[in-house]
Amino acid sequence: MKKAIIIIITFLFVVLVVFVVGLVSKTDQPESGQETSAQTESEEKNEDRELLFQVSTINALLAGSYDGQISVADLKEHGNIGVGTFNKLDGEMVVLDGAVYKAKSDGTVEKVSDEETAPFAAVTYFDQDRIIEDTAFSNYEELQKLLNPLIENQNLFYTFKISGYFSYVKVRSVPSQEKPYPPLSEVTKNQAVFEYKDVKGTVLGFWCPEFVEGINVPGYHLHFISDDKTKGGHLLDISAENATVISDQTPSFEMVLPESEDFGNLVLHEDKSEELNKVEQ
Repeated sequence: MKKAIIIIITFLFVVLVVFVVGLVSKTDQPESGQETSAQTESEEKNEDRELLFQVSTINALLAGSYDGQISVADLKEHGNIGVGTFNKLDGEMVVLDGAVYKAKSDGTVEKVSDEETAPFAAVTYFDQDRIIEDTAFSNYEELQKLLNPLIENQNLFYTFKISGYFSYVKVRSVPSQEKPYPPLSEVTKNQAVFEYKDVKGTVLGFWCPEFVEGINVPGYHLHFISDDKTKGGHLLDISAENATVISDQTPSFEMVLPESEDFGNLVLHEDKSEELNKVEQ
């Protein structure tokens, strides 16, 4: 009788241990069909790195839509490299390594505060896909020919970063405007142009496919900033004796549009390609 009782107690103890172990294991595992928050955040972050984030459209900027629509703080949440401009079209924006700089019309460059705003900008997170080292080119046209083979898909976006020693750099910037804002083609007639020789720095920006005409700049849109952050602007011409080119293919695109009445009254469907070509030069 005592032996039977001992066997029963032992059996019940084993059952209890198995039950407790199973309960603990179930608690440690996420429910079926769910992921841990860390996994979810990690995957979302990886997806965001393959996305070009843009504020407003290039046709809106051409039409004189210069009021800031997004803060620099919010813009930096969407990327660490990019180009654009600032409220009232006050200078050229250069986003490099997560910092945002303003190349002003007086030739100076300043790091801007998170409170500044932008009417137009495009940013992404930069990851190296392909690289060309120890290369040289004598002008902007040769640089584009060098970059063209890196564009493997004509219908995707590409981010470029060209760093090195530049024997010549020509850039422009534009001054802050007052309402009623003139169209960009009128502003660039009075743009400030700067030429630099023998400077170390970085050229950065985007190549966009032809189908984004009216949305962004089809082809190349590049800005420059020197290593000492004292020179910069919208790139007009360049030559390099020794440079490194890095490209990043970006397959996703997101755009945020202004909700203002002024934006709603703009006529944005017109072909402004000729006007765009003039202001880009």
